[in-house]
Amino acid sequence: MMEITGRLTADAVVRTVSGEKKVVGFSIAINDTFRSNGEQKKITAFIDCSYWLNTGIAEYLKKGGWVQLYGRIGVKAYMSGNNEAKASLTFHTSEIKLLGGSARNGEMPGIVVKEADAIPVAQGNSTFEGINDDLPF
Repeated sequence: MMEITGRLTADAVVRTVSGEKKVVGFSIAINDTFRSNGEQKKITAFIDCSYWLNTGIAEYLKKGGWVQLYGRIGVKAYMSGNNEAKASLTFHTSEIKLLGGSARNGEMPGIVVKEADAIPVAQGNSTFEGINDDLPF
């Protein structure tokens, strides 16, 4: 199990797959800043996430919100329309912690949803100091 934290790049979408099974799909962006030869560089990793345990969380997963996710990472390989081999990072999410909204949305209360939870459980208010509020999109 691993933990990742990032910003939602768009509102979550609930999809129906394999008959009646439903999955919450969303993606996050993780910014990393470093110095190279005295120059500050910024790279962004985009990760496609899925959450199968509680579709009710989708209404809380809004573009720009900070989330902390627990689960396992994977890679999806595919061929593009130009017959080029491509790959994307995926994350099979088992727990979601909503950390807060974007500066545009204001703060939202911290909420944790785990595998065993039927509904989100409030965890109090979260505030962030020193976090760069720039979105990579």
